[in-house]
Amino acid sequence: MVTSSSSWSQALVQISPYTFSAIGIAISIGVSVLGAAWGIYITGSSLIGAAIKAPRITSKNLISVIFCEAVAIYGVIVAIILQTKLESVPSSKMYDAESLRAGYAIFASGIIVGFANLVCGLCVGIIGSSCALSDAQNSSLFVKILVIEIFGSALGLFGVIVGIIMSAQATWPSKV
Repeated sequence: MVTSSSSWSQALVQISPYTFSAIGIAISIGVSVLGAAWGIYITGSSLIGAAIKAPRITSKNLISVIFCEAVAIYGVIVAIILQTKLESVPSSKMYDAESLRAGYAIFASGIIVGFANLVCGLCVGIIGSSCALSDAQNSSLFVKILVIEIFGSALGLFGVIVGIIMSAQATWPSKV
């Protein structure tokens, strides 16, 4: 197989590992906040609509909004953890295999956490919406649906755990 210097693999190897790290950190926090905002939008609009019929549900269904906000906090925590993984490397070792592996590990960790929290925010928002609408009809359903919402919120924690495990591979070469 003939390869040219303009192939994708050559292009990816020429991008600084710090660029990959920065993009991973940005994706971690940015997409997590997007998931939280989307979940809050979904559950909040249903909560406001259902509260017209049953005003009693407003305060206890705010737990769904809090679960959505926790998704954003997961992204912030992982972004801080990933930021602490960055280390200064001499320019002669910038493109060593160890530097590239560290940059790719932080990038992959950020993508995993960001998109896991995006899906978690949507999941918690949809379940929170269902919880508000169901609680307006029958208050005995609140706790049952809240348990399902807790399981949906665990998806974000799974993403955080996998992201932390992935970022453990980020070791930069020594400065010597």
